Amino acid sequence: MNDKHGLLTQPIGRVLLNMTLPNLLGILTVLGSSLVDMFFIGKLGTESLSAVSFTFPVTLVLSSIVIGIGAGLSTNLGRLIGSRNNHIAKVFLFDVMCFTLVIIAALSLLGLATIKPLFGLLGANATTLLLINDYMFYWFLSAPILAILMVGNQALRATGDTRPPAKIMMSAAIVNVILDPILIFGFGPIAPLGLEGAAIATSISWLVALSVSSYLILIKRELVAFAAFNWQRILHNWRSLAHIARPATLMNMINPIANGVIMAMLARVDHSSVAAFGTGIRIESVLLIVVMALSSSLTPFIAQNLGAGQPKRAKQALLMSLKFVFVLQTLLYIPLYFSANFITHLFTSDPLVVDWLNFYLIVIPTAYGALGMVIVFANSLNAYHQPVRSLMLNLTRLILLLLPLAALGLVLGGVKGLLVALPVTNMLMGIVSYILATKVAEPNKKQYHHASDVAVE
Repeated sequence: MNDKHGLLTQPIGRVLLNMTLPNLLGILTVLGSSLVDMFFIGKLGTESLSAVSFTFPVTLVLSSIVIGIGAGLSTNLGRLIGSRNNHIAKVFLFDVMCFTLVIIAALSLLGLATIKPLFGLLGANATTLLLINDYMFYWFLSAPILAILMVGNQALRATGDTRPPAKIMMSAAIVNVILDPILIFGFGPIAPLGLEGAAIATSISWLVALSVSSYLILIKRELVAFAAFNWQRILHNWRSLAHIARPATLMNMINPIANGVIMAMLARVDHSSVAAFGTGIRIESVLLIVVMALSSSLTPFIAQNLGAGQPKRAKQALLMSLKFVFVLQTLLYIPLYFSANFITHLFTSDPLVVDWLNFYLIVIPTAYGALGMVIVFANSLNAYHQPVRSLMLNLTRLILLLLPLAALGLVLGGVKGLLVALPVTNMLMGIVSYILATKVAEPNKKQYHHASDVAVE
C-alpha cells in the first residue's frame, strides 16, 4: 500500500475526480436498485409501500452503526497508510472485521426478537406489522453479511482505489434487480412471495457481493493479516477504532432516529404520508449521490494527507468540495422541479401519496446544496479526528432544529407544514457548516490515538 493513486502528490481536483467517479457509479447502481425495489413494492399496494417505509429508520440505525465503524476504520487506515505502517494496517483491519461481525450479529438477534413491539412503537397498525415481519425477518438474518461487506468496501477505499468497491456494489445491485420481480411476483415454478421475495432478493445480492469482496481483500490485495489472539492488542485496536466509530455511529444514527420520529408523527395523521415520506427518502438518496460519492472519497484523502503531514492540502480539498456540492446540488434542482410529477407517478397512483410525494420533491430539494455541505463537512471531521464536533453538528441540526420545527409545522400546517421544516433546517446548517470548515485545523496529537500507536503484537 503506497501513494500509487496520487492522494499525497497529484492535483487535488484530479485525484478527487478519479476517486469519486467510481464511487458515483457504484452508489448510483445500488441506489437505483433500491428505487427498483420501491417500484416493484409499490405495485403490491400502498400498505406494502407503507410497511417498507416503516422499516427505514430501523434498517438505517443498524447501517449507521456499520457506517460509524467504517468511518473509524477508514480514518485509522488512511493515517496508517499515509505514514507507511502497512502491516499494522492489515492487523487493524482483521480486528475491526471481527468486532463488526460480533456486534451486528448480536443486534440482529435482538431485532428478530423485537419486531412487533418495535414497529408498533413507530405507529404501524396490525396489517402493516404482518407485512413488516415478512420483510424484516430475512433482513435481520442477512444483516451481518451486509456489515462485513460495507466495512470491507471502506477498507478498499482507504487505500485510495475506489474502483473495486464500486464493482462490488454494482454486482449486488444487478443481482437484486434481476431477482426482485422474480421473487416478488413469481416466475414459472417460483411462487410469488411479495415483500418476503424483496427481502430474500436483497439478501442473496449481499451474499454475492461479499464473495467478490472477500476475494479482493483476502487473496488479490492481501489487505488482512490474520493475527493470533492477543487480548491487549485487540482492546488497543478497538479503542483506536472507537475513538472515531462511537461518535460517528451516533452521528449517523441521529438521522434515522429523527426520521423515525417524523414517521411516527405522520403515521398518526395519515399512513399515505408515511408511504410518501419513505419513498421520498429513497429518491433523496439518489439525488444526493454525488455528495455521498465525493464524501466517501474525501475522507481517505484527508486522512492520508494528515498522516503524511500535509494539513494545508487536506483543508484545500475540503473547501473545494464544499463549494462544488453546493453549486452542483443547487443547479440540479432546476430539472427536478419540472420532473417531480413524472417521478412521483413512477412509484404510486394513490392520489394522497401522489400529493404528498410531489410536494416532497418540489420543496425539500431546494436546500440540497446546503445539506450537501453539511454531509461533506460532518464526514470530513472524522478524518480530522474530530468526531465529537461532527456529532454535535448533527445533534444541532436534527434534535435542536429539525424536530422542534417539524412539530411546529405539523401543528400549523399539517403534513406539508412538517415537510417545510426540512429545507429550512438544512439551509441554516449549511451556512454554519461552511463557516466552521474555514476554521478547521489539524488537531493536537494528544486528542487522538496516533496511527502508529495501534498495537500489532
